[in-house]
Amino acid sequence: MSTDTVKPSVLFVCVHNAGRSQMGAAFLSHLAGDRIEVRSAGSAPADRVNPAVVEAMAEVGVDISAESPKVLTVDAVRASDVVITMGCGDACPYFPGKRYLDWTLQDPAGQGLEAVRPIRDEIRRRIRDLIAELDAASPLG
Repeated sequence: MSTDTVKPSVLFVCVHNAGRSQMGAAFLSHLAGDRIEVRSAGSAPADRVNPAVVEAMAEVGVDISAESPKVLTVDAVRASDVVITMGCGDACPYFPGKRYLDWTLQDPAGQGLEAVRPIRDEIRRRIRDLIAELDAASPLG
């Protein structure tokens, strides 16, 4: 494999970077390995990742307990091929030439584990579809 091969990069964005975007980034990293560069950020990051989200991800074998919310930067968007927004509205910067996907998902903030599980499962399903799309589009695929 050539060292100048560019792997696709995906940025997950939500308001607090404490739930949906953390789950999306974790599933993409977990399921795609190092084939895809993964980032996540929030327009108004929380102090910590939602504990119910950490617990829900642990149930499916994905440990995000060491993650922390990160602030959304213009550079993160500029460096990404695909930007997946999850309820950040107009706070997400727009750059021509980027692929934007807006995933409408319930916000897990303030929700218990029972409410977070279906959100987690829907994100996992969408991530599997995204990986299949990116692999099909990749010159390496």
